[in-house]
Amino acid sequence: MIRVLLADDHAMFRSGMRALLDTQPDFTCVGEASDGREAVAETARLRPDVAVLDVRMPRLDGLAATEAILAAPGNDTRVLVLTTYDADEYVYRALRAGASGFLLKSLAPEELVAAMRVAARGDALIDPSVTRRLVAKFTSVLEPAAAEPPELARLTSREREVLLLLANACSNAEIARRLHVGEETVKTHVSRVLSKLGLPDRVHAVVYAYRHKLVPAEPPA
Repeated sequence: MIRVLLADDHAMFRSGMRALLDTQPDFTCVGEASDGREAVAETARLRPDVAVLDVRMPRLDGLAATEAILAAPGNDTRVLVLTTYDADEYVYRALRAGASGFLLKSLAPEELVAAMRVAARGDALIDPSVTRRLVAKFTSVLEPAAAEPPELARLTSREREVLLLLANACSNAEIARRLHVGEETVKTHVSRVLSKLGLPDRVHAVVYAYRHKLVPAEPPA
């Protein structure tokens, strides 16, 4: 069962989302929050699998709340950020904060539910065909690391190979074909890469690779 926390200052939106989740056999809404501070507190108390946060909330906005939630010691909650505004600065801040996805409220209900499932299993929410282009755009404004970070030395040569393929927006199936291994083996390698580098998901593995110049940045399309 996927446990979800809903955080939005509009009670009607929360009510609609809860009703939607009630129709899904693999979801349960464990709590609600009407502002960012409450969202942080309730996430710490309830420890949901996924927290769905609106960007614009009183007392603490959704992006600051995301940062606080994901910075908490021992946090295992994945965060999805929802907004009515498709603004680059919001997407950039959400990625920097460690959110597992940035979604518009105008998405069809089934797409929102699908996004929650993806976040719950720790996967990326951005289609592989656009991952490189999107992340290159936002990481172009990041300060590159001065030297290779020490945690990279923890990766085996095969794990480093997998990281570079992730950075090139390869799916698990594509990585399996290129390395001539099974997809379950790839999943294991990806999990170990994320764990050793302290990254929440595949999207942030791509951000990491660009920031540390493991792959050349491309101009945004």
